[in-house]
Amino acid sequence: MAYETLSLDVTNGIAHVQLIRGDAFNTMNKAFWSEMVQVFDAIGDDHTARVVVFSAQGRHFTSGLDLNDFGAGLMGTDSEPARKAEAQRRTILHMQNTMSVIDRCRLPVLVAIQGACIGGGIDLISACDMRYCAADAFFSIQETNIGLTADVGTLQRLPHILPHGIVRELTFTGRRMMAPEAREWGLVNQVFDDAKALQDGVMAIAAEIAAKSPIVTVGNKEMLNYARDHSIQDGLNYIATWNAAMLSRADIGEAFQAKSEKREPTYKDLDPTRKLA
Repeated sequence: MAYETLSLDVTNGIAHVQLIRGDAFNTMNKAFWSEMVQVFDAIGDDHTARVVVFSAQGRHFTSGLDLNDFGAGLMGTDSEPARKAEAQRRTILHMQNTMSVIDRCRLPVLVAIQGACIGGGIDLISACDMRYCAADAFFSIQETNIGLTADVGTLQRLPHILPHGIVRELTFTGRRMMAPEAREWGLVNQVFDDAKALQDGVMAIAAEIAAKSPIVTVGNKEMLNYARDHSIQDGLNYIATWNAAMLSRADIGEAFQAKSEKREPTYKDLDPTRKLA
């Protein structure tokens, strides 16, 4: 399926999603918010996918919300106040869901960032599992600078990634965080010299993940996300139940067999999702 704002390719277990409006700084226009959901639904339906890499064409990862598309809506309408507010709430919830599909994706999502990553870009990358950037990358909670309180996930997810004091400083000032500082505080796992090195490096990490048991990969993400949102004891109870049901004797056997034969293990893909209609 062809998209206006994104591309999707699944090869060797790696689902590669790209922002493809580089000439427009990959701003998030109206089509983007629906296409993101469609793309991640397609990934969820592809039983051969084992890991996701999210990247962007062009000089900048994204400049955030496309104000040409949304500017008038941000200023409001002449509708009756309660009805206007209810409609605006639905719009915000729709936009939140667009980023939450990344968090809900059963596969780990790695994101490669070059140049600007501002506004909605922070919403996007904070929903990813692992972040990597080029040396020219910079980050900003740009909403603060244009009279908005960020409302699509940044303020909810970033405190789970960065120290609270740093999150508050970035939020209240809207200042830029450059790549070295992002690495220092743990926003990104690694800084690469340039965009090509970034792409090659992230794809290599993705290939390493894709070589693991997909049952284990899915379980790992499920448990890490659950642990983030629940108590330690709740997490322990959940993993006990999960492994009682999901532990793959076939994959464990393949791992030990491969080790004894001094070769890399080969794991079967997940089963296809059974369609209800």
